[in-house]
Amino acid sequence: MREIRIVGGRPLQGEIRVQGSKNAVLPMLAGALLNRGQTVLHGCPGIADVAAMLSVLERLGCRVDRERDTVVIDAKELRDCRVTGEDAGKMRSSVLLMGGLLGRMGQARIAYPGGCVIGKRPIDIHLCGLSEMGVSIKKEPEGINAQGRPKGGTIRLAFPSVGATENLLLAAAGASEITVLDGCAKEPEIVALCEFLQCMGAEIYGGGTARIVIRPPKRLESAEYRVPGDRIVAGTYALAAVSTGGSLTIEGVDRAGWRGQLYPLQLLGAKVLWKEDRAALGIQAPKRPAGIPFLDTAPYPGFPTDLQSQMLAVLAGADGISCLQETIFEQRFKVIDQLRKMGAQIEQAGNLAVIEGTSPLRGTLLEARELRGGAALVTAALGAEGESRIRGVEFIERGYENICRDLQQLGGQIEMRKG
Repeated sequence: MREIRIVGGRPLQGEIRVQGSKNAVLPMLAGALLNRGQTVLHGCPGIADVAAMLSVLERLGCRVDRERDTVVIDAKELRDCRVTGEDAGKMRSSVLLMGGLLGRMGQARIAYPGGCVIGKRPIDIHLCGLSEMGVSIKKEPEGINAQGRPKGGTIRLAFPSVGATENLLLAAAGASEITVLDGCAKEPEIVALCEFLQCMGAEIYGGGTARIVIRPPKRLESAEYRVPGDRIVAGTYALAAVSTGGSLTIEGVDRAGWRGQLYPLQLLGAKVLWKEDRAALGIQAPKRPAGIPFLDTAPYPGFPTDLQSQMLAVLAGADGISCLQETIFEQRFKVIDQLRKMGAQIEQAGNLAVIEGTSPLRGTLLEARELRGGAALVTAALGAEGESRIRGVEFIERGYENICRDLQQLGGQIEMRKG
């Protein structure tokens, strides 16, 4: 069993460039199925979810080559439209293969997706939208059986779901007619996916707004694209700096993607400076963060749910009483019991957590149970007193390329070792 060992109490200092975005690259990899030529992605992060997705593409008939952070996918010989339970169970993003397969082959058989324990994440919005595009959807015991090439049309999403917006974008890029999507998610990762599909030849208008119009080309062409930096990894490291009272410069971040993250950092007492010439963000943390009377998660441009657990870890050691409300995933507070083991004073009532800051938190043996909760435990342990050991490393590796290397570079006393 591997575990991360952390000796807390050292302020993080220095500069770091973040990896490519997990949430941006996974739908692009699914989109590579639409292309009968080659797809080249630069800045592809070396994380477990990407490795799992590339393995699925190979089993579907694609040729995959990787050199450092550049991945080349050749989908010319795509031969299968089935994603098994073994593959789908490893990652939630497997559901995005449905849009790519339908747009290319007119059929997809996808086992029910897995990969997380933070909430139910129903895919009804995906299926409803595909059905309105003329796809026949059958829910079978082993998964979803979707038949028929998407025809386009006007579809209104019941909720601005990021995954559903991405899946419908992929299907629309391979549809026979124009598609209009209303009620879309506005996250920066949606904008990146639109840009990627445009590189393939699709005409797309309105990426990053509630209405997106997609005019599919007769044939999608080979494409080359650079994956943007991961704003959630950048946010995690910014919050880790606040947890430790440190000072960081984070490179490779897009200011537009931080609209929901800057104000909460300032509420914690951090000084934030944009360095436009370097596409970098400077963070100067206070000696001890201030509590936040109320903060809730929301679709972009609100505070992202993927940073809620890390924020919870910081507030557990902050000065004062804070309230944090989760509005996206009903089980995102799973990390609370582990933070309590460190001495955190947190009361939960449904989707609301009330935190009475305790300083310092105490290092102990901890167990990560999902991706962002694992990052939260690292954040808490860096600011805690004494030694922490975190197990469940495989969850953290789903989204962080090498969290120990990155934090060592910034002065953190952290290492991976066998338990």
